[in-house]
Amino acid sequence: MVSPAEAPKRSTYRHGDLRNALIEAGVDLARESGPEAVVLREATRRAGVVPNAAYRHFADRRALLRAVSQVALARLAVAMESEPEDEPAGVPAVPGYGRILALVTGYLRFAQAEPGLFRAAFSTTDMVGTEAGSSTEAGGVTAFQLLSTALDDLVESGVLPAERRPGAEYFVWPAVHGLAVLLIDGPLRGLLPAQAHAAGQRLMDSIARGI
Repeated sequence: MVSPAEAPKRSTYRHGDLRNALIEAGVDLARESGPEAVVLREATRRAGVVPNAAYRHFADRRALLRAVSQVALARLAVAMESEPEDEPAGVPAVPGYGRILALVTGYLRFAQAEPGLFRAAFSTTDMVGTEAGSSTEAGGVTAFQLLSTALDDLVESGVLPAERRPGAEYFVWPAVHGLAVLLIDGPLRGLLPAQAHAAGQRLMDSIARGI
């Protein structure tokens, strides 16, 4: 009989950090099959613990999904921040637009590269994606906050008139998100990469002119 001291250690999580192990398992599930696949029983199986252990950290499946959503939103923000700036072709160079368009490009690239996580990011009905500190990466800055800051910078540089600033993110964000959804779940999902890129460029040109 093996004594407790000799029992093999679980390799799925360290230092008793089961909560993060379950979140990581949930993120993997979302990446593989979308938010519908994020369930407590499978997350605990992947973490190497009994199903009831999850309830010490998450009251129900929705609580785990919300945590997974936060991670997905954080990774979306990182992807947006990492996108290099480039002024749109065919539009006069305007200081600050490159930043906006880099964020837009990063948003679309993430949606296409990580469709499962992208769906999970917006799978809850609250506004966690816009709350300060709701991101667990990128210094706690969310995609919504990145966009808002970039628009504020346009005002400070004199590019965007102050009277046109209020609510501008609600023009840019729905347009970009709508295209992202169309590309991964809608009628545009069959576009070739070059066609999808062209659609993104057209949208970004329209945003540059619109704001």
